[in-house]
Amino acid sequence: MHLREESRLPDVFLSYNRNDQATARLYAEALEAEGLSVWWDVTLRSGEAYDEVTEAALRGARAVVVLWSPRSTGSRWVRAEATLADRNRTLVPAMIEPCERPIMFELTQTAELSHWRGDVDDPAWQAFVRDVRGVLARQAPDGLLPLVEQTSTSPQIAAPARDQHGEAPSLAVLPFTNRSGLPEDDVFAIGMVEDLIDALSQGVNLRVIASSATARFRTGGLPDLEIMARHLGVRYVMEGNVRRAGEDLRVTAQLVEAASGAILWTQKFERPLPELAALQEELVLDLAAHLDSQVHRMEMERVLRKPANLTAWECVTRAIAAYRQITPQSVVQAMTEAQRAVELSPEYGLAHAMLADAKATVYMWTTPDSADAIRGIREHIERALALEPDSAMVLAHVAEAFNYIGQPQDAIRPAERAIQLSPNFGLAHYSCGVGCLLLDRIDDALAHFDAELKAAPGSHTLFASYIWRGAAHVRGGDWDAAARAYAQATQINPGATSGYLGEAFVAARTGSDDEARALMIRVRQLEPKMSLADWERIIRRGLAGNPVGDAVIQHIRDLWKQGEETR
Repeated sequence: MHLREESRLPDVFLSYNRNDQATARLYAEALEAEGLSVWWDVTLRSGEAYDEVTEAALRGARAVVVLWSPRSTGSRWVRAEATLADRNRTLVPAMIEPCERPIMFELTQTAELSHWRGDVDDPAWQAFVRDVRGVLARQAPDGLLPLVEQTSTSPQIAAPARDQHGEAPSLAVLPFTNRSGLPEDDVFAIGMVEDLIDALSQGVNLRVIASSATARFRTGGLPDLEIMARHLGVRYVMEGNVRRAGEDLRVTAQLVEAASGAILWTQKFERPLPELAALQEELVLDLAAHLDSQVHRMEMERVLRKPANLTAWECVTRAIAAYRQITPQSVVQAMTEAQRAVELSPEYGLAHAMLADAKATVYMWTTPDSADAIRGIREHIERALALEPDSAMVLAHVAEAFNYIGQPQDAIRPAERAIQLSPNFGLAHYSCGVGCLLLDRIDDALAHFDAELKAAPGSHTLFASYIWRGAAHVRGGDWDAAARAYAQATQINPGATSGYLGEAFVAARTGSDDEARALMIRVRQLEPKMSLADWERIIRRGLAGNPVGDAVIQHIRDLWKQGEETR
């Protein structure tokens, strides 16, 4: 039996019960015929300490093949080896005789090879070998298959090369299962996946695999998600089912991280059967919006946990994660991360767009009027548009930057182009809404804010939209609607100082003086470094071109003065 040098780690550790040794030999020899090195206890040399050598081989192997039988399931040694392999994500189990596996392994996909007697052309055997190679590919130190000779020096992880953009996360939507068993529901399940992929493809936060790549999983047993995801080149997998529940049709979907098998998100959606045809598009868009937002949130959390060797895309993702907190400190952090992305990849349009947006936000909220500052921001805007003129993400961030430097007339075109490219992109609708608002197109602004709410349900960043929505109602003189919008903003984000400021001047305008004073105290507590002049500048920028701005500022001055008198 051919073995590699003792100093080399084995490809496969074979775990079995001694009474199954004849079957284990078939597996060892067949795997070695595939070019893999196999460690099993018959290779122990005389005088070697059994426990020490076995444990070293077990921990060093990049794949652990466990042979389940009625005898091995009762072996504490096999159970212990399987447990360690499962913990190390090297476990590749096979059923060599019908038996009940230990309960902790019942949910682990296991090859059914009870019939196998050594035929290397058997399809089930070939599938099992592919599973083993899949685990080996994941565990190999440099990502190469074990058949490729490795040098004795461990490869070093290099810092990202210049111009290394990095990639957005990718998702595969598996065919939905029809739990009802009715043919008409099977048609709906297939159509649901097609429509969902189409809706997700219009987003900007992830790359979606075409349905033709996953259609083969419509029949047969459930695939091993990790191996399937590796073949498809995706990080996330979505699976779901449809079934009837009384007079409703219920769609259940869950998002799974392929590498770990962890369920990251699950949700049920129900629609009445008589109304299903009319509501199917709404159902798909609702599901796509939740899923797109969830994947982006998970990606931001993943990137934030990564300490070093970031790509430009990851730096931009960090910038977006910081930016969405919308605090003075987080926006500065977003600017820093975006600057790093530009340095890593000077030809990356999204990095320039994000840097322009972060700088413009800082300008909007903290910087006195400055032609030089605006000129510097526009340089990044123009660079971003020159590099990626047809990226919805770039266009939306550029539009937001235009708005925040007081140039909404230049924001509308890229914002509308972003919506044309990606109709369900919340930031594009937000940027278009703010631009319309600043140009006193109130009805258009409110329509875009409604579209953003539908595109990004549950997003904590919606508080900013409600603040601008409040400003739209202030411009239109609808004080009750303005009060509701500002209250919604502070409910979503209790730290939204501008929301409390809006509530304060609405309360003052409608005669609720005590409430107005209390709200202004809250504003000053949240932002102690902001002066009255700072707030006046922000209000002028937010209500630019509308006569109501002067009245709002006067209310703020009165409340500020009352606060000074009570100190």
